[in-house]
Amino acid sequence: MSAAPEVPPDVLAEWWTPFEDFLAKERRYSTYTVRNYRQAFEDLYRWLAGPDVGLWTRGFDALEARHLRDFVIEAQRRFDRRTLHNHASGLRTFFKFWMQRGRLKRNPLLNVPLPKLEKRLPKFLTEEQMTLLLSGPQRLLENGGIEPHAAWRDRLAMELLYGGGLRVSELVALNFGAIDFDSGVARVVGKGQKERLCPLGRVAVTVLKKVRDEFAPEKGSDGAVLCNANGSRMTVLAVQKMLKRYLALAGLPMDLTPHKLRHSYATHLLNAGADLRLVQELLGHSQLATTQLYTHVSMTRLQEIYAKAHPRA
Repeated sequence: MSAAPEVPPDVLAEWWTPFEDFLAKERRYSTYTVRNYRQAFEDLYRWLAGPDVGLWTRGFDALEARHLRDFVIEAQRRFDRRTLHNHASGLRTFFKFWMQRGRLKRNPLLNVPLPKLEKRLPKFLTEEQMTLLLSGPQRLLENGGIEPHAAWRDRLAMELLYGGGLRVSELVALNFGAIDFDSGVARVVGKGQKERLCPLGRVAVTVLKKVRDEFAPEKGSDGAVLCNANGSRMTVLAVQKMLKRYLALAGLPMDLTPHKLRHSYATHLLNAGADLRLVQELLGHSQLATTQLYTHVSMTRLQEIYAKAHPRA
């Protein structure tokens, strides 16, 4: 197959940039979602403009469902099923956007079948594993393997991911002004710029106060909760790298991500009897079905315990 063409600047300016502005400014999608939708748009353009397909010159309005079926079949060679579903969601939104603005007459991706998604339950850590992971910064500090500021900052990051159920993007954006230290609650801005209140827990608040009082370069309301040694705000990538260090120290799987601490938060709440709709609100899920994934995890755990413990299992 011939090399795929790059997307020309004029195509991006005409078709992508107005859509990007809509996603970022009106829908207030995260930078990660916008980035993924752009990847989907560019992938479709390259396929359409490639010499083996040659559909680009006919324009988006000439596309039919059969063309998009061919595109989906070909895309399965390059993307896993979940990525393909995310790309399809972005492209449906793209076509709908231009239909509403009169540039397109139909959405050619509507009713195009996608490969079935495999059911994947969220990965999570047990309570014992979480305790071991959270103890990592203190152990390193005692052994002289880390500076005090980094140790307390790293512990705080993990305490907030697990104790507050924050997304990593919410974590790095958090300022001291968003936290009510008396009640132990943080006002978090999540997906779609939706605000929610997150109880943080006694331990996390204690660590927060220590970091603010002893290490924060800016303690005011606009001061970042997590900072690097040079005083700059910690990034998502830095949190991801930080977690790898403590996973290795604890002998835990290295493929675990900061989001898995959020999974652990939800699973442990449900295991302890928390109401499903309350957990939905705490996580900031717009759909209850998203939260229900964690009940499957809890049920799987219950079934394992039953199989081991019950004489009739």
